[in-house]
Amino acid sequence: MSRIGYARVSTIDQDLETQIAKLKAEGCGIIRSEKVSGASRDGRAELATIIDFLRPGDELVVTRLDRLGRDTRDVLNLIHECEQREAFVTVLDPHVSTRGDMGHIVLTVLGMVAQMERRFIKERQREGIEKAKGIGVYKGGKARFDHRRIAEMHSGGIGTSEIARAIGCSRMQVYRVLRQSDEIA
Repeated sequence: MSRIGYARVSTIDQDLETQIAKLKAEGCGIIRSEKVSGASRDGRAELATIIDFLRPGDELVVTRLDRLGRDTRDVLNLIHECEQREAFVTVLDPHVSTRGDMGHIVLTVLGMVAQMERRFIKERQREGIEKAKGIGVYKGGKARFDHRRIAEMHSGGIGTSEIARAIGCSRMQVYRVLRQSDEIA
């Protein structure tokens, strides 16, 4: 039986150390971490690796439920996948585990709260952007990738997979950038 810790932050600027320290203090022998959004399971390779290698009796430990995800369905699916492997999920804050029936109920409610919180955050963000646009101070988000370079590579006959590797992004992101450049042109 292993206690496997999972730590996640949403952006590269954020720090994983606090979560990792808490997971170590809880006795997690293995800790996997990543810097990726919890809005969906896409791109969360470390979490997928943990799920794939869970054995009966293992325990997946996270500091807070929103580290697993911000969508109730995703969280419940993750818990279900762990249970299919006869493993448990434990959340440290507040301390709740799937080892008991009550834990399932509490985790379901907490998952719903995390999803509502995400919706409220997005709504406040959207309102803030609209207000900033109204007074002329909104500049838009910072481009994460060099869109011009992606377009040049594509027009030079380089495939999307190779562009994605060179730029350091997903193929889907390359497709989005190319679609945007087609819409602008």
